[in-house]
Amino acid sequence: MKELNHKYRGIDRTTDVLSFPQHSAKVPKCQSAKANEKKVYGLWDYGTKELLLGDVVINLQAGKRQAPEHRLSFNEELRLLLVHGILHLIGYDHERSKYAERKMRIKERELLEYMAKSS
Repeated sequence: MKELNHKYRGIDRTTDVLSFPQHSAKVPKCQSAKANEKKVYGLWDYGTKELLLGDVVINLQAGKRQAPEHRLSFNEELRLLLVHGILHLIGYDHERSKYAERKMRIKERELLEYMAKSS
């Protein structure tokens, strides 16, 4: 993980999660919804409503170490890291500002609460 973090972010230390977007978070718009049903733009298929966001790489050792620090089980920590990574894929960035960090943390909490209710 340290090697990936250095190679892709220029940061020479390990991290708990990395996100690699497949494209920008913006989805192209088309003139009519009917036309969208049959067209494929890059990775967005309007017919199936599927979007390939990218890859999330989770450092399992960091997750195991952090779980007790966060008072979470290992699986709960992994869910947190996955949600965190996915939010980065859709454009959230906690490193941009305090406001952006707060906004991302709120969204993490919302999604984790939703997942807990759904399981």
